[in-house]
Amino acid sequence: MSAARVIHGARKLDADGQVDDFWLATQGDRIVATGNGSGWRAFADDADVTDAGGHWLTPGFIDLHSHGAGGCAYEGSVDDMRTALRTHRQHGTTRSILSLVANPVDELRVSLARIAELMESDPLVLGSHLEGPFLNPEQKGAHNAAFLRTPDDLEAVEQLIAAARGTLRQITIAPELPGALEAIDVLVEAGVIVAVGHTNATEQQAKLAFDRGARVLTHVFNAMPGIHHRAPGPIIAAFDDQRVAIELILDGFHVKPEVAHLAFVQAPERIALITDSMVAAGMPDGAYHLGSLAVTVTDGHVLLTGTNQIAGSTLTQDVALRIAILQTRIAPADAVAALTLTPAKVLGREHELGRLAAGYLADVVLLDHDWNVRSVWADGATLV
Repeated sequence: MSAARVIHGARKLDADGQVDDFWLATQGDRIVATGNGSGWRAFADDADVTDAGGHWLTPGFIDLHSHGAGGCAYEGSVDDMRTALRTHRQHGTTRSILSLVANPVDELRVSLARIAELMESDPLVLGSHLEGPFLNPEQKGAHNAAFLRTPDDLEAVEQLIAAARGTLRQITIAPELPGALEAIDVLVEAGVIVAVGHTNATEQQAKLAFDRGARVLTHVFNAMPGIHHRAPGPIIAAFDDQRVAIELILDGFHVKPEVAHLAFVQAPERIALITDSMVAAGMPDGAYHLGSLAVTVTDGHVLLTGTNQIAGSTLTQDVALRIAILQTRIAPADAVAALTLTPAKVLGREHELGRLAAGYLADVVLLDHDWNVRSVWADGATLV
């Protein structure tokens, strides 16, 4: 069990707003008390005490969509996955869903089983995300077209669900594909969060998917039709549906801050900031692979080698937070909520993740005045 801990003298910032001179006390993996002022002293005996020095204290960040970091992909070995996770945890991400690019079904089954194995020893891994193979080839992005297929093969859908042994948390589907709505029914019944993405869906097709139980839009604005005044498309369908959370890659490259601001205005409390990072996150520029495809990283931007096609990101969630606050003109509490409480709601875990409050899991990030990560705790234990 993690040692008792007290953090005091902080500027708390979560979805409930800002509190100065804030303190919290943890025991084991939970926050047991919070307050402001000197009340922390009653919990200080036999506890590890941290003076936050007036710096920002937020809940741990939750990444619903990431493919790797630190030179390693989540298709790799358990050790590779741990390396990638270590990189993101240094940047404030305490809980992660591990995303897989499109691959042959047999290879995906192996990867899903390996993630399930990792979860047996790492409670900070929340499950797997299949970003494929059920994507529209016309909006494939950086997925290998040879591995894409239609979701009318329900046997393949069932095989993927079974391989994950209850740990498949999310899957991205283009709802206009043959059999997509029936596949959504099967996946929702199995407890999998269905996301609409890599799609040419019309507004009506996206609405049908949401009515069948899809609850997420995968990386809004990317790999989907833009907003047209006579063809609103899936973006407007998601903006208009209060049931739908909207992933956003806020690296200033995938989506310009001015457009990201529009998303926050149109879908308040429903934006989830994701990284969609690949192996080069936390690494220097150079040549890498995303799945089976060669990519080149220049100035931190990832493109399929020899093309102008974006191929994931090198983003970490602390950078997304800084861009949200400093460039996107988002209120700091709303920006933090997009990294914490909103993804917790997507997962149905908002009762224990995403707030700095008694009874919640002790996932905490300390950031300096410029929003750089200073310390990270998860389940009450020190990560950074």
